[in-house]
Amino acid sequence: MPLPSVSVVIIGASFAGIPIAHNLLKVLPGVKVTLINPSPTFYFPIAAPRILAKPDAFAHDQYLLPIEKEFSRYPKHAFSFIQGRASAIDISAKTVTVEETGRIAFDYLVIASGSTTASTKQADAIPMPFKQSNSDNMKDLIQNAQASISTARSIVIGGAGPIGVELAGEIAEAAPQQGRRVDVTLVSATSRILPMLKPAGSTAAEEMLSSMGVKVMKNTRVSSAVQEPVSRLWTVTLDKGEKIIADLYIPTTGVLPNNEFIPAELLDDKGWVIVDEELRVKGKRESAPLPIFAAGDITNNSMRLSFKAQEQAAIVASNLKAEILGYGKRKSYNQGDKVMMVVPVGSTGGTGLIFGWTPWGSMVKMVKGKDFLISKARPAIAAK
Repeated sequence: MPLPSVSVVIIGASFAGIPIAHNLLKVLPGVKVTLINPSPTFYFPIAAPRILAKPDAFAHDQYLLPIEKEFSRYPKHAFSFIQGRASAIDISAKTVTVEETGRIAFDYLVIASGSTTASTKQADAIPMPFKQSNSDNMKDLIQNAQASISTARSIVIGGAGPIGVELAGEIAEAAPQQGRRVDVTLVSATSRILPMLKPAGSTAAEEMLSSMGVKVMKNTRVSSAVQEPVSRLWTVTLDKGEKIIADLYIPTTGVLPNNEFIPAELLDDKGWVIVDEELRVKGKRESAPLPIFAAGDITNNSMRLSFKAQEQAAIVASNLKAEILGYGKRKSYNQGDKVMMVVPVGSTGGTGLIFGWTPWGSMVKMVKGKDFLISKARPAIAAK
């Protein structure tokens, strides 16, 4: 029995949107998939701390990969890539408006627009692209950030989660390799850095950073950070009144949803897309089930990690297949409450939490520290 003519539009081409597109194209050859993304390239943000701190660690084409090339294996009538920024969703008309293209009709829509960080979006200073910028400017953003870090003699990093700790370690390790000295201060609002880990993991990370010359300030918040327009120096004011003058301030906290185009009725109070256990978008009003799904960081599931986005992608693809075909078991998503991560502190060690235990530094080096998983970038975009 031939498949019905069905159009699936996916907004966002990262760890959720790309595998959903591949999955549908593989299992539903009669379905037309349209993938919308502001940039023609996929950015591998897992390696961002090393990319930014060590410009020579990787070549550009290792972490910025062309998206459309990986879909050339499918028939042209089955797949379309649109480079552009989604500006509106009309639920009743079932259309997505793309700024550069116009309206695109859909039978089913997948919102996978992801999130970004305050540092990536900051307009009053050099952006630090820890995630995709939601624009076609990643290469310039990365080069500007690299230049800013490599010329700074004093750096304050706000936030001691994985990104902050990894970045501090990479900068501290890179400086002597580059023949320069840099004073790095890591500010943590909590009583220990990496508070999502067991105390042993936090202690190990702090000891490694201290041995590299990083100053760690705990139970301290950044109240404000202002850059002087002439000298370009930063004045970082802490909650107890202390002021630090630095060449560079890098915030690593705060995750912001890429939701500017999404109707308010589909968002919770913090701006994340409301989904049910099948990752179908619910909205705030009672209504018939919407032909809209969401996956990845943009959803109101709180664990915004790349492997969680990939887990959600598999759920959405399976449920879309069942809905389009009219048969098949639907799957549910439960993010769980267990944290699993490895956090390199430089290239020779690190810490983390794997199945409830703290890994040895040598294991962190082997798993992630040696190359920040950069070898996984191409498989991620090729869905292999």
